[in-house]
Amino acid sequence: MASGTETSGSGDVGRTLELLWDTGRRPSRGPKPGLTLERIVEAAVEVADRDGLGAVSMRRIATELGTGTMSLYRYVPGKAELLDLMLDRVQRPAEDPGDLGDGDWRSALEALGHATLALYRRHTWLLEVNQSRPILGPSALDGMEKVLARIKPMGLTDPELVSAIVLIDGYVVGAARTQVYQEEAERTSGLTDAQFWRAQEPVLVKAMTSGRYPVLASLSEDAFGTGFDHFDFGLQRILDGLEVLVAARRAADGPAAGGSATAEQPS
Repeated sequence: MASGTETSGSGDVGRTLELLWDTGRRPSRGPKPGLTLERIVEAAVEVADRDGLGAVSMRRIATELGTGTMSLYRYVPGKAELLDLMLDRVQRPAEDPGDLGDGDWRSALEALGHATLALYRRHTWLLEVNQSRPILGPSALDGMEKVLARIKPMGLTDPELVSAIVLIDGYVVGAARTQVYQEEAERTSGLTDAQFWRAQEPVLVKAMTSGRYPVLASLSEDAFGTGFDHFDFGLQRILDGLEVLVAARRAADGPAAGGSATAEQPS
């Protein structure tokens, strides 16, 4: 991963929307047959997946497509707009945040969490993009529509429904970043995870037997093992919390509104 951070929506917003929704002018056929906006965006995603977001430039994409850099500007104004097209491209139904299945709202949010993690793992460069102000294209809205349709029965307010999705996404981003950083550390250091911790073992053993850390020393050998699914554990606890809220909201909206059937009748 590159250290820099790109920001979505930093280009010409109006022109980006035209390109996303196909409402703008179409370029006349360029000098290279088969060159299209779709192919340009796909090539940019391929470069970012392979070499990182920092490798994406108009010149590099032109080279990948075997055409001149100026030919690309007939289709997209620049890298900022191209980035927004890339973001919407990776959210297309084939790579949308998951097949949410036919279950209830909890199973839908669970599937969303796991599928979104897979999305960030496939396209690690997404972690380098500040998406606090996204340009909403058809793929993004298709995904949001699909999720909201499934979780509407939660009975929450509209802002709360949106917040539930934001909550899941925020958790996933943190987990994905941890996983990707671990892999990057192993790749750049040349040490496997096992080798890294083995190098610390002599010092840690002394620390645990010193009596200074009694709680840590009392933990089982598998406490920090790789067999525990920390991601799913955290995701399930988030869903448990939402379950409590949904139950409380349904109880509050229950038969109490109509009065008690066992209330005393006036004499």
